[in-house]
This record gives sequence, C-alpha cells and structure tokens, in this order.
Amino acid sequence: MQNVKFIGASSDLGVNIDGTKLAPNLILKNRKNKILLDQKEDIEKSQDPNDLRKNLDELNAFNKELYQTIKKEDNFCFMIGGDHSTAIASGLASLSKHENLGLIWIDAHLDYNTFETTITGNLHGLPLATLNGLNKDLSKFHEGKYFDPKKTVVVGYRAFEDNANLEIENIKTMGVTVYTTNDIKEYGVNKILNQAFKIATNNTGGIHISFDLDVIDPNLVMGVSVPEENGLNKLELDEVINYLNKNKNVIKSFDLVEYNPLYDKDNKTLDMTNNIINKLVK
Repeated sequence: MQNVKFIGASSDLGVNIDGTKLAPNLILKNRKNKILLDQKEDIEKSQDPNDLRKNLDELNAFNKELYQTIKKEDNFCFMIGGDHSTAIASGLASLSKHENLGLIWIDAHLDYNTFETTITGNLHGLPLATLNGLNKDLSKFHEGKYFDPKKTVVVGYRAFEDNANLEIENIKTMGVTVYTTNDIKEYGVNKILNQAFKIATNNTGGIHISFDLDVIDPNLVMGVSVPEENGLNKLELDEVINYLNKNKNVIKSFDLVEYNPLYDKDNKTLDMTNNIINKLVK
C-alpha cells in the first residue's frame, strides 16, 4: 500500500456503546498524510430500546461527508474508524472509483441485518447488507452501484446472536460467501483467504478490505466494543496480515474499525492496531 492517505472517521453513532469515536485521533496521532472527520459533539445518541433506526439522520450526515472526502481522494484510502457503520461510506466511495470491485469483510459479526431484522437498532449491525444494496435509507448519499453479493465474502464470523438465523437467511438470499473462525482453524488462513480473494476478485477486479478488530481473540485485543471469544490467535493474525501484504496489489482500499480506547488496557490494543497498520503500510 503506497501513497496512502489516512482517513479518520471519528464516529460511534452506529452503536449504543461509547468510545470508538475516540480511536482515529489516537491511532493517527503521530501519522502524516491524514484527514480527520469528527462527529458533532452535541449529538445525544438514542438509547431507546424500541428505536430500531438509532441516530439514522446523524449517521447519514457524517457518512455523507466521509463519502465525499474519500471519493475525491486520489491516493490509496486507509480508513480508520469509528464503529463499522463508517464502512458504508468508505466502501461505497471506493466502489465509485474502482471498476469491478469485490469486498472482503473480516469480522466476528455478519453485520447483515436490515431494518426489518435488527433487534437493537444499532446501525453498526447493518453496514455489510447496506453495501450489498439493502437498507437504502443508510446510503442516500450514494447514487452509483453497490457491491455484488456474489463477490462479497465474510471471513471470521463466530457471533451467533439472538437473531442470527435472520441474518443468515439474508446472507443466503443475497448469495454472500461466509467463512467462520472455525473454518480458519480447520483449514488454515491461507486456504480460506485464497478462496475469499478468488471469489471477491472473480479473477478480474480489485478488493475493498474491511477489517474489524473484534475478529481477533479478546485475550489479545480487549479494546473493542463487542468482543467475541475464540477469535484469531496471534499466529493466525500474523498469517492474515502476511497474506494481505503478499496480495496488496489487488487491494484498492482498506478499513480498520472498532478500536475502543475505553475498553483497552495499558494501550495493548492500540499498540497491536498500530502494529497491524505498520505492517500493511510500508
């Protein structure tokens, strides 16, 4: 990844847990060639359990600015979130610039809810479905194409939530490929990523990577909002990063999201996050 512009998306509007909006400023503190976008300080996030469209207008306003910022940027855009709802803007902006772009979603969660299936209304549970053309109310700022579900791959899924059957049904209906953490542990990182890259590129295009830190085991990375047990261990994480490095020629844009400093201990997650970035950006 060369000629990189870091885009800090300081927003936690997509989740009822505070903290991820603090991440970009910490991660990018000592980095050059960056743009920082911050959510408005006076926003009071919805905590109503019956509100299934929490902070929708506020998130759309933030993502519109993020989308326009990335869309006009000529350099390789490395977006630092923020919660994963910021990837709606990042992914669609990259897709508007790169022909035939596939999508790999590295995450413990599917993030494939719709407004009809979400049980929390936390919008960071909807972004992948939105990138595939569902939830149009979350992408009003975008007038172009959406990612082809058949060129969309989830890697690292293991969070079987109360409505998991509904998300899985959405996934199956759309034709998205899913590899679980157990798949990685059974078949190995390289085999799973080989398959994921083949599907996402269809041997002709590039890839947008969206990497959620909660794919890593919480014993290594405790500074995330929604940790899930049995994640990637240190060896598997290193293998993922090495694979991405070896195949960076087809990676056209990258998200790294969901670091929550309020849950970190002794900056261990911050240090690991910066280590990941340093390995990818040389």
